[in-house]
Amino acid sequence: IIDWLMPDMNGIEVVRRIRKEVGEEVPVIILTAYDWSDIEEEAKEAGVTAFCSKPLFLSELRSCLHSVVNTGDTERDSVMGELPELHTGRILLAEDNELNQEIATAILGDAGFTTDIAENGRIAVEMLKNSKPGDYQMILMDVQMPVMNGYEATKMIRELENKKLASIPILAMTANAFEEDKQEALNCGMNGHIAKPIDIKILFDTLAKILQ
Repeated sequence: IIDWLMPDMNGIEVVRRIRKEVGEEVPVIILTAYDWSDIEEEAKEAGVTAFCSKPLFLSELRSCLHSVVNTGDTERDSVMGELPELHTGRILLAEDNELNQEIATAILGDAGFTTDIAENGRIAVEMLKNSKPGDYQMILMDVQMPVMNGYEATKMIRELENKKLASIPILAMTANAFEEDKQEALNCGMNGHIAKPIDIKILFDTLAKILQ
């Protein structure tokens, strides 16, 4: 995977030299934030296999990788294959990091879930208040967010007048995995706690227990 615009030598020239060393079998992807139509012909002649746009998002990168690599994502497929059968439906994801949003949405989508995103705790509270009971099966709540953090948002949700909305399962997501963090999540009304970076199997094992 090679960036197109780099100092000293651009990506196209790098590809030409790489091809002389490794031949034609290894796929080469060019990353660019610009329209690549003007360089596409030159790039193909140099040996570029595919293009991927920047900023880089998981879904686009995965699609690009699958288009050039035939082996498939065997490790991830095997993990997904081992997961328990889950209920499908909508999940509200409260997460301010764009990359984490992309990753979580892709993982949940593979399990059959539809994901709605709230960029902070206050938005998550408003989205839930404007929903009907049953619209969301649960909330995945990041703890550290701007405007309103996950603990504060959970407390507000638990105090909603609509008791069915107020009792929605809420799972904390945090990079802090200390015992006191887990306890604080439970104290404010959350149903569980998982550490980031997220382990796919742990996530779905936890989801299965809560949703069942």
